[in-house]
Amino acid sequence: MPELPEVETVRRGLASRLEGKTFLGAVSRVAGLRLPVPAGLHDLLAGQRLHAVERRAKYLLLRCDGGTLILHLGMSGYLRVVDRDLPPGRHDHLDLLFDDGQVLRFNDARRFGLLLWTTADPQEHPLLVGLGPEPFAGAFTGDYLHERARGRTVPVKAFIMDQRLVVGVGNIYANEALFLSGIHPARATGRISRDRYLRLADIIRTVLAEAIAAGGTTLRDFSDSDGKPGYFALSLRVYGREGEPCPRCGHTLRQERIGGRSSFFCSRCQH
Repeated sequence: MPELPEVETVRRGLASRLEGKTFLGAVSRVAGLRLPVPAGLHDLLAGQRLHAVERRAKYLLLRCDGGTLILHLGMSGYLRVVDRDLPPGRHDHLDLLFDDGQVLRFNDARRFGLLLWTTADPQEHPLLVGLGPEPFAGAFTGDYLHERARGRTVPVKAFIMDQRLVVGVGNIYANEALFLSGIHPARATGRISRDRYLRLADIIRTVLAEAIAAGGTTLRDFSDSDGKPGYFALSLRVYGREGEPCPRCGHTLRQERIGGRSSFFCSRCQH
């Protein structure tokens, strides 16, 4: 599933290519994805200018004259900017048409993505209103984590992946951040010191920034808006490397299921 770095990579690509353009309309080849496609989407968009492409967590916000398109890529969805005369392929379910002949095409094989329209503040939409702070926001600090962790016994990996606590720390990036922080992913959240949380918050931001700079992580079928894959997978230190030597101490890396997700760690370096 595309995570925050992948979605931010897509956002930047779309912003540079589409901001300031005017919609001609839309074509929907399905009645719905995870949720129904907005009724009359073509007429809603026709003539509207795309002012900004923003991101909140893993949601893309396409801000227009009269409202905002909220778009989520789901498990395997991806967006590409193509010429209008390019025939749609399999699973090309939605086209957003621009008056210069370009199309923003949404492909979603599993149909777990969504596209919604709202005329209200999108930050107050039920899908977004309960989300935690962005990892690069001033509200996300080690003290914030330490305060939220008090008295809790949940494994720290599940804790930092809770989107109500902080958005964007998906499974890959949680594994990497905990390794660099020297924290075992199964350690009880309430048994980690303030100093270690200060370090963890900084490292979470560093790992996500590295992934964004690399264009995300190439797993399964992620690609950016130009169809180019991300390259952060080349820099992964522990994720997917069970049985390999730890890059820090040489001890064999392990894998366990923690909080229902695959967790990769070094039992010698992380405690």
